[in-house]
Amino acid sequence: MRLDVHTPLLAPSPPPTAAVDTDGKMVPVVFMALLLPCVGVCFLFFLYLFLLWCSTRRRMNRLRSSEPVKSVTGKGLSKSELEKLPKLTGEELAVVGRTTECAVCLEEIESGQPARLVPGCNHGFHRLCADTWLSDHTVCPVCRAELAHKFSQCSEDHSPC
Repeated sequence: MRLDVHTPLLAPSPPPTAAVDTDGKMVPVVFMALLLPCVGVCFLFFLYLFLLWCSTRRRMNRLRSSEPVKSVTGKGLSKSELEKLPKLTGEELAVVGRTTECAVCLEEIESGQPARLVPGCNHGFHRLCADTWLSDHTVCPVCRAELAHKFSQCSEDHSPC
């Protein structure tokens, strides 16, 4: 088979198209390609903020109740010993001069929330957090000071503080 010099083996490629759309049809496509991801990221950010707000609100409602989450198991302080501990509000706890951050749940103790002051070391906590912790442990959650001996030294009519 003989090839003719004048016959092309391949068809020529089409001429290149212009990089800029002269009709203006490409501008909306580029605009939408940039806008949709930005809108999606903003939506996800606001969804995250909403879920964070719901979680915080649920936790704060749980802290407002005054009953411990766990029952007294015998390892920690009894209910009568828990009732002897000083009860304050967050505002009174701030006046005492201690930090208003609860070391159990790591949240701030707001001015109207019930709080409890641990005798001896004077660390303050949300009342629910302190009662839950102290019903299972006999030490301060911050400094690990032993609390059981403070109750054995006190008579019925004296506060352990």
